[in-house]
Amino acid sequence: MEKDEIEAAVLHAIEVSLEAQLKAVKRLRTGPRQSKPAGKGTSQIDMVHDVLTRAGKPLHVSEIIERVHKLHGIELERESIVSTLTKKVNRGAGFVRTDKNVFALKGGD
Repeated sequence: MEKDEIEAAVLHAIEVSLEAQLKAVKRLRTGPRQSKPAGKGTSQIDMVHDVLTRAGKPLHVSEIIERVHKLHGIELERESIVSTLTKKVNRGAGFVRTDKNVFALKGGD
């Protein structure tokens, strides 16, 4: 390796390091991180699971929809969520129904 190549590699490494440090400083200035609205990779049922985990108790579907909207910024369709949760309950897949349109996590997941 020639002297110029070594110098270019060192300068590139310093530049990358400084950019990372600048990003960290900007993050610190904006304050603590807040929950991000759900992005592409988060399914609606994952959002429901998150809400029920945070609640730690069974919730009526209306409350679930309201909390998902507040937490994730997503408006869920009532019929779709009730249908999905009912199917999950019937398969024993992570959710239980404790009353009419009231759902909880199975076994306190």
